[in-house]
Amino acid sequence: MNSYERFCFNLIGRNLKKKRGDFVQLRNDLTGARMNTPFEAYLATAYVSSIVVGLVAAAFIGLLTYLLRVPEMITYKGAVPAFLYALNDYKLLLGTIVITILSLLIFGGITYLIFLLYPGIQAGERRRNIEATLPYAVNYVTAMSSAGITPDEVFRLLGQSKIYGESAVEARYVSRETDFFGKDLLDALRVVSQATPSDRMREFMQGAVASISSGSNLTEYFRSKAHQYALENNQQQKSFLETLGLIAESYVTAMVAGMLFLIILQSIMTLISGDSSPLFLYIIIYLLVPFGSVMFVLLISSMTPEV
Repeated sequence: MNSYERFCFNLIGRNLKKKRGDFVQLRNDLTGARMNTPFEAYLATAYVSSIVVGLVAAAFIGLLTYLLRVPEMITYKGAVPAFLYALNDYKLLLGTIVITILSLLIFGGITYLIFLLYPGIQAGERRRNIEATLPYAVNYVTAMSSAGITPDEVFRLLGQSKIYGESAVEARYVSRETDFFGKDLLDALRVVSQATPSDRMREFMQGAVASISSGSNLTEYFRSKAHQYALENNQQQKSFLETLGLIAESYVTAMVAGMLFLIILQSIMTLISGDSSPLFLYIIIYLLVPFGSVMFVLLISSMTPEV
């Protein structure tokens, strides 16, 4: 927790404990993202930041609106109630006030929404990384366990490794529970499995707990999970390649052939009509094509599994 978060917590955070039940998903996302900021401090930071950003944006936009006399640029030629004519002399002032209030609500609300969504985004990124590195981490765990290393030391060694990404981070939390909080391995695995954002990691740890509790061969369990995850990875890669081929065909159809057809059609229509300013053609070239291409890039990026 940095100094700004500490300031926000000291300001209003102590009164937010009663809101814990209203933000269950946010608390889970904070835990899954492994963010070190307590819930009350994070929510207090969200409130304070939203107010500050809203006020700053409202002051700037309100001042700009007043100096440029934006409300006076707006004219309405339809019928209006008679009492509104009396307010016409105050159009600039009233318009500035309305725009200022809207700016406060819009920018403050967007800032607050970003704070609510950010932990979930971070937890999602961690989930993708965990599920991408878990098969290789389980192979490492299997090799260590086959060498006769105890389960506690296996997870400690995994946590010390730097090549297994967020899977190693989860292993470090297991070691933290045993080393600093004095819990046994079973309780540590239960605690971490409840906090991890990855369903596969949760299932793996819960299976390890069941295997240890029942006295089964833990090495055999690790070996079977390594084989299972290897098969699942192959299936996921095959499915991703098939989906990528479908997206490529869609891109060629929509963004190449489709846009080319629209450009040719609009060019012909422009020549026939004699329009010297083909606005729709400009929209296609400078807006639809770049925007569509960026959307395809973002789509592929979001679907690409981490390696």
